[in-house]
Amino acid sequence: MNTPKFPHFDPASLSQASQQMLEQFSKNLPLNFPSNFPADMAQMGDPNKWLSWFQPPGAASFGAAGIPDGALNDLGIKLEPAILQKLQTEYTEKLTALWQDALAARTPALADKRFNGAAWLANPMHAFNAAVYLLNGHYLTALVDAVDAPAKTRRKIGFAIQQMVDAMSPSNFLATNPVAQQLVVDTKGESLTRGMTHLLADMQKRKISQTDEGAFEIGKDVATTAGAVVFENALFQLIQYTPLTKTVHQRPLLIVPPCINKFYIMDLQPQNSLVRYAVEQGNTVFLISWSNADESLAKTTWDQYIEEGAVKALHVAQEISGQDKVNALGFCVGGTILSSALAVMYARGEKPVASLTLLTALLDFTDTGVLDVYIDDAQIKMREKAIGNGGLMPGRDFASAFSSLRPNDLVWNYVESNYLKGEEPTAFDLLYWNADSTNLPGPMFCYYLRHMYLENALKEPGKLTVAGEKLDLGKIAAPTFIFASREDHIVPWTSAYASTTLLNPKHADRNRFVLGASGHIAGVINPPSKNKRSYWTNAKSDVTAEEWMDGATEHPGSWWTEWSGFLAEHGGKQVAAPRKPGNTTYKLIEPAPGRYVKVRAE
Repeated sequence: MNTPKFPHFDPASLSQASQQMLEQFSKNLPLNFPSNFPADMAQMGDPNKWLSWFQPPGAASFGAAGIPDGALNDLGIKLEPAILQKLQTEYTEKLTALWQDALAARTPALADKRFNGAAWLANPMHAFNAAVYLLNGHYLTALVDAVDAPAKTRRKIGFAIQQMVDAMSPSNFLATNPVAQQLVVDTKGESLTRGMTHLLADMQKRKISQTDEGAFEIGKDVATTAGAVVFENALFQLIQYTPLTKTVHQRPLLIVPPCINKFYIMDLQPQNSLVRYAVEQGNTVFLISWSNADESLAKTTWDQYIEEGAVKALHVAQEISGQDKVNALGFCVGGTILSSALAVMYARGEKPVASLTLLTALLDFTDTGVLDVYIDDAQIKMREKAIGNGGLMPGRDFASAFSSLRPNDLVWNYVESNYLKGEEPTAFDLLYWNADSTNLPGPMFCYYLRHMYLENALKEPGKLTVAGEKLDLGKIAAPTFIFASREDHIVPWTSAYASTTLLNPKHADRNRFVLGASGHIAGVINPPSKNKRSYWTNAKSDVTAEEWMDGATEHPGSWWTEWSGFLAEHGGKQVAAPRKPGNTTYKLIEPAPGRYVKVRAE
């Protein structure tokens, strides 16, 4: 067979050439495939064909760039012909090189963990197929990078293309995954039977199983730190944890976790529990356990989450501890809720906190990271029309959205292992928590999307009125510890750093910013006992984020010790630890973790 020549980018020629190559190798297939299999698989050599599979009926045809004809101008997008020609030339050169390697019996390099199995390299057809897939993905990604368009538009295009590229991986299909095929042979079909069983079970649950959910029980295996529920209303239960030291700091700590997930990400196991660590450091710890919203909360507003949620929790913690001021911590959206509540209270003349801690939280929504692809006026109007005046934002929709940000790790990895290979999901506490979704009231959620993410109104003094008060974050007069994670894709660390300009604007020395390694969750949940990762500090917080990083000092290990010292500075004197939870007004309702956290989203 002669080596094919590609004088210009011609998807039809590439498909024909791929078909010829696959026909040569089809006799090596380990299973009996349909007679038209090589013809079908040849389409993997044509990136434009990929795009056509995702094209709705009646849509315009795809041009040479792989983008619908006439759509570029409508979206304000430009693609320079010279750049396009260069990408197409590079593509054909690389595909020709793959052909030459294949004909010379040289196995292509597959620098992707999805194709690490020996079976991918053992059969030339599978190796070539995977290599062509990677080449197609590279071409489409380069095409997006070359687009001249507004940044938000380019991110949305890139997001959509990446979803498609990840979905089309040969590892995701039994017909093109040699590792899964070999398992079918080795197990005499048992792996396929198990895989179908897993698939049918997940269809019933309407989600992909990421872990063995039967291996964990809330209150027994996770969320095990001892304590008691001392207050509850429709929105939350307030937990007071049992002291582990004879004396405690006079001022308690109130933790406001995100309401989008369950609180026990902060109390997974004793060895990685931020809650338990805070208790061990001599703090009386209170924590909000948010309600998993049902129809009874379908009309609940953002104002109610502030007034009846965070403000009420602060008041109860003050009353039980007998302290005018408490230390308060907000994690992720919990930080946004807490900061809004404090702005309300300071506007009323209250000064309820001795210190404020924000963990991977947004107050300035200028750059919202990868979530930006889901935020625009049209999408928010759609949500407002559906649930803005009443209804629920389903937890499964949150789970799907967050999984789509890392589809290879959180979707296709489990498609391959659970369904194609028939493997049992492993028991992993973090993934159990990740799958334990929560619903949110529609009005509250739509307010959050529009006024925070879309309009970025929280950072503007007086622009928002919540619970009858105009919000001004600059009036929250308290020492502040702000933590961000360097690889966070949900709250970019530079966006978290922007809070230093909103809080204590005339007293920058009150703000302490600490940057940790890793991502949104792993960066936060990094106990000192593990001695993993690192964090950065810089005493200056009145400089730009880039200047802060340039002058920062890296420290090995966990940032928790830095935070513990900050809490101790503002915890007040040592007093005898409480002998029992609550007081005469707020009595024990039930043991921690309470019943609200055990409610599953339907």
